[in-house]
Amino acid sequence: MFRVIENSPLAQGINRLIISAPDVAAKARPGQFVILRVDKQGERIPLTLADWEQKNGTITVIVQQVGLTTTLLCRQKKGSQLAVVLGPLGRPTEIKNYGRMVFVAGGVGAAEILPVIKGFRNLGNKVSTILGARSRDLLILTGELKTLSDRLVITTDDGTAGQKGLVTDALRDLILQKEKIDHIYAIGQVVMMEAVSGLARMHQIPVTVSLNPIMVDGTGLCGACRVKVAGRTLFACVDGPEFSGWDVDWPELRTRLNLFWKEEQLSRSEKHICQRLPKE
Repeated sequence: MFRVIENSPLAQGINRLIISAPDVAAKARPGQFVILRVDKQGERIPLTLADWEQKNGTITVIVQQVGLTTTLLCRQKKGSQLAVVLGPLGRPTEIKNYGRMVFVAGGVGAAEILPVIKGFRNLGNKVSTILGARSRDLLILTGELKTLSDRLVITTDDGTAGQKGLVTDALRDLILQKEKIDHIYAIGQVVMMEAVSGLARMHQIPVTVSLNPIMVDGTGLCGACRVKVAGRTLFACVDGPEFSGWDVDWPELRTRLNLFWKEEQLSRSEKHICQRLPKE
């Protein structure tokens, strides 16, 4: 069993969990993820590693309440036990000295790019980061990103913090400034990554995206996370989760993500959630 060391709120519906998982912490690398299972009856969900401490044997994940399992995770108390923490999974980020990089993150993507930015900064890359959220209340880790970035641009849909608009608006502004951008890295909602990839391709800038399709086992056996990249069917869990944004079949990915939409809506009822919470 894997003990919850800390569970603290970062923003509305977003929590940071520090979990004891020594074997995972010992081998974790930027860009990798874990598969978590709250209890023996629960589903398996992938979460990107936001941090890890080899000395303490802990990992950190950032969880946004979007369904049954993420809600259950956010309601776990300090000292509670999780049934499964499997990892680290996926290919680590291929870290190179590209030169000037732009990182684009939406929502909890802010946490997921932290170790990736650290890796690229350590190799001497110049980093501009664009962080987007619907409103000020949903922004997280701005202080950490500001420290790691040579430039941090914040956007909100409603204008309550930073620039009003989308991350793609801010990315377009950077591109139009005519400063050379050598590589873009994007993580967040599929519609955002698709838009960023389209903009990058238009200006012939290589772009890496971190995908999070439906997964079950996380080891390539079930085939649930298959994605089409450059006309080839690949598995995000073992061939990714990072791919060239130019090559992803975005319409197919969007369709696959909506396969269980009705079931997900049913699972979000408070009655269903309460039935799965541990008894006091």
